[in-house]
Amino acid sequence: MDSRIVYIDADACPVTREALRCVRAARVPVVIAGNTTQNLERHIRSDDPRDAEHARGRDATHAGFWVEVLDVSVGADSADFAIVERLQPGDVVITQDIGLASMVLGRGGSAIGVRGRVYSKATIDMDLFIRHEEKKVRRAGGRTRGPAAFTAEDRERFVRNLTRLLTEAG
Repeated sequence: MDSRIVYIDADACPVTREALRCVRAARVPVVIAGNTTQNLERHIRSDDPRDAEHARGRDATHAGFWVEVLDVSVGADSADFAIVERLQPGDVVITQDIGLASMVLGRGGSAIGVRGRVYSKATIDMDLFIRHEEKKVRRAGGRTRGPAAFTAEDRERFVRNLTRLLTEAG
């Protein structure tokens, strides 16, 4: 039975709607994790099953789609730690946090950024190093270049790569 889950790190996630569209189509369960100040329920349709017992699967060997909201306390990395605590090998995490992506890869999951970048074990150490160096520059009073504006191309790349991840993993 296919039991993987997709987790959405919903804190400042610009592609939650697209992610839900992809997991509904792939019939994969999803957990939307974010702090309690967000209205995460707004992303869920009234006909979406809310647990595995009511899931809509493809066949008897596939658990199917359902959606859960995981409200976490307000605080730095609360959603990240809640996701890692539940994560199983093969699960997929959608995040823009490189630190969370690193933990996911270390636990045998897959991680994809909101711009569609699929994180890899081969490059995650360099990603973490660059993040650390940029943080040192900012702490010393320097400036680093922020991310480019989020584009329609970023959104399309995300949908394409998440769909591929869900197809490969299934």
